[in-house]
Amino acid sequence: MEPEETVLLTGACGCGKVTYRMSSEPMFVHCCHCKECQKQTGSAYVLNAIIEADRVSASGKTTEHKLDTPSGKGQVITRCASCGTAVFSSYLVRLGKLTYVRVGTLDHPYLCPPDAQIFTASKQTWVPLNPDIPIFENFYEFKDVWPENAYQRLTAIFG
Repeated sequence: MEPEETVLLTGACGCGKVTYRMSSEPMFVHCCHCKECQKQTGSAYVLNAIIEADRVSASGKTTEHKLDTPSGKGQVITRCASCGTAVFSSYLVRLGKLTYVRVGTLDHPYLCPPDAQIFTASKQTWVPLNPDIPIFENFYEFKDVWPENAYQRLTAIFG
């Protein structure tokens, strides 16, 4: 008999018709203040838990929407087909090998606090930054910021 998969994190869209589970903790969590995230979410920033795509399983009917990104490669946002809640995104520059889980859709979002605040040069002026969470005006070098175990998971995917 195979051991049961350990499910650490679960979530759902706004109406509950799309559910998902993550079979491990995310590698890293971004609080992104870029203009694209602001526009795409209708909010001041987005919280994304970054995890290997094969560690996320979902059920329910979804739609995918491709949007442009500054890299020119674009991203695909996965939404519930019924309520339209954005549940995941995948940046095509990462070849679809990573899933960015929208932390607000987790059943227990407090389990995924941000590890870094990125693209703060374009944050809304009324949004305070937490000085206890690393702050980057733009982006950073993964190897300089990610914990060693998370960076090893990332390099296992991309070499």
